[in-house]
Amino acid sequence: MKRRALAALGLMVLVAACSPTGEEKEQSGKERVVPKMDMQEAADRADKILDDTFAAITPPVQWTHRQTMAGNCSTDRKRTVMTIISEERRSAFLGVVDRHWRSKGFTFRATSKDKLSAYYWTPDGFQVNVQIGWKGQAHLEVTTPCVDPSDVAAPTAPPNGHDYSKQPPTAPNVTSDFWSVKAPAPGASATPSS
Repeated sequence: MKRRALAALGLMVLVAACSPTGEEKEQSGKERVVPKMDMQEAADRADKILDDTFAAITPPVQWTHRQTMAGNCSTDRKRTVMTIISEERRSAFLGVVDRHWRSKGFTFRATSKDKLSAYYWTPDGFQVNVQIGWKGQAHLEVTTPCVDPSDVAAPTAPPNGHDYSKQPPTAPNVTSDFWSVKAPAPGASATPSS
């Protein structure tokens, strides 16, 4: 319930931040300029963010696309991890994503009280988040800024594993010699924080 409320709050912040001039302001007053693009181009950029993020996760995890949610001027791209991430390795997984996103210049925005969700902004106005959900299943999502309306096609990147894009994914069901181990990862860093 708390995760749903936090996700709804994140969406409200995104909608409130959209402006017709293509500029968004962070609470610090720093402006973020959204490049001129349509919804398909923004969806392609979101796919690239997700591709780069999964390429940074080593050893690799299996993932599947989730349904694209296209609104009037923004789009969500979602991927769900099918690899079992043990409770002891969740912090390490979140740490890998956090370090990658910060290395790309993404701004950390918030984390949930249980430290299992973290939210960021890209310099060009995309909202990205990672969360560990039911049974430890990881989800990554990119929400585009408000851009020029257009049709949006499904993602073209093949999933890394079974394709659940046309059905609800099951609980994570792929065992990893690294991510599924019930012991903390050597040298694992803490979960995301400001």
